[in-house]
Formats: sequence, structure tokens, C-alpha cells
Amino acid sequence: MDLCNINDIKALLARHGFRFSKSMGQNFLIEDWVPRDIAEASGAAPGVGVIEVGPGIGPLTRELSLRADKVVSIELDRSLLPILAETLSDRPNAEIFPGDVLKTDLPGLVAEKLAGLSPIACANLPYNITTPAITALIEAGCFQSITVMIQREVARRICAAPGTGDYGAFSVYCQYHTKPEILFDVPPSCFIPAPKVTSSVLRMVPQTPPAEVDDPKHFFRVVRAAFAQRRKTLLNSLSSSLGDGTFKEAIANAIAACGLPENIRGERLSISDFAALSKALRR
Repeated sequence: MDLCNINDIKALLARHGFRFSKSMGQNFLIEDWVPRDIAEASGAAPGVGVIEVGPGIGPLTRELSLRADKVVSIELDRSLLPILAETLSDRPNAEIFPGDVLKTDLPGLVAEKLAGLSPIACANLPYNITTPAITALIEAGCFQSITVMIQREVARRICAAPGTGDYGAFSVYCQYHTKPEILFDVPPSCFIPAPKVTSSVLRMVPQTPPAEVDDPKHFFRVVRAAFAQRRKTLLNSLSSSLGDGTFKEAIANAIAACGLPENIRGERLSISDFAALSKALRR
């Protein structure tokens, strides 16, 4: 069975009475080069264990299992479980874990299922959970790399540089924790049903934060506040989001102490700028 052949897919789904769920953002691949290239780019290899999210009918799972020692795929839709049991019946190193990635203890799952292996994450993420799923994978703190296929718009936002329209709080979050890189695009025609947007395959490699931050919780609070009202200056956005306006002068002094123009907007600040500003505001 070819898991990317549209006729085979339709026959498989019909045999199991499967119906696509819009609420779960299900889009299955119909071009075999896509899962092959994703698996190749993910770093799956002997000695590696993979946590996959949302295997669908298993084309990426299969490609990963051909390269890595073990693949554990987290699948929320229980109606896909009998389908996966059939499509992966000849891949003993691929295991399906029924559950929700947003509610799964990922470090615990890695410790239990991938002991002794170098853990990586790889996924064709449903569009509706892109941001929380990436956040969960990063916060797990146990993956040597994270390779995901997501909306191109979100991938560009993650990789955006300061001063660009795509740059925002999630850009800072991802670039603080990882080094992200867009590898290649995947057009809508590669899926059934075809989504309305182009996808991109993004790889993120965890890194030591590019700037020293003494209080990460406060740092990200400042970052979120800076982007809360993008059209406002940094001063007005921070004073609106961090207080009731009574600390505006103190915030202005902190901005000046960092050598930043008084009319600068949050989208112009680098991670190093945010780190300095966070530290100044805490004082």
C-alpha cells in the first residue's frame, strides 16, 4: 500500500469508515517526497528515538521508522488507531501513543519509551495547534532538534528578524530557546483535503539563550507587553500592559538607560535589547 497514493488513501479510509475532522485540522499527504524529505531533514538515524505528533495514516511515521531506532507517535483521533495498526503493521519499531500532545508529559514519555536513544521531535502539525504544540515541544527541554511542518506564515514569523512586520513575541520566544531555520515549502496540492495555505518545514535546534536573562518569567512578560499594542511606541505599550500608567516615567527612564530612542516600537528590539530592558525594569 502506498500511503501517499490518493487512490490507496481513499480505499483505506473508506474501508475503515473514516471521515476528516475539520476541528482537528486533518490534512493527509499525497506526495511521497514530502514525508521522505521531512524524515531525512529531521536527523532520524540509528541511535535516535523520535516523538512524532499527529501521524495521520502514517506516511511520515513510516519514513521515520526506516531511519530511527524507535518512533513513538502521539495521536489524538482514536478513529485513526485501527488505520495506523494496519498501515504500520510491518514496522515493529513504530508505536502509537493515544493522547493529546498538549496534555502529555513529554519528558516522561521520552524517558519511558526512548531510553538510551538520542531524542528528537518531528511532526506534520495540525494548523489549529501550531503555536501551543511548538511551545510544548520546546518547553519539554528534552529534544536535540524539533522538525515540524506548519503554515508558511507561522514559520516566517518564527524566523523573522527585528524590525520586520512578521517579528513578534513568538519570534522572540522561539529564537531565545532555539535556532530556527525554514528548510523548504510544501504547496497545498500535496495534501488531501488541500489546505488554503502553503506549508513550510521548519527545524529548530535548542541553543543557549543568545542573551543573559536573570528572570526569564519577567523577560517574557516584558516581551509580550511590548507587542501587545504594536502600533504604539514601546513606552506606551509597556505602560498600558505592565501597569496603570503611574509607572510611565520609570519605564521611560528604563528605556533611556538601555540607550533606546524614546519613540521606538517593540518590534525594533533584539533579544539582547529585551534582556537589557527587562533587567532595567526590574531595578
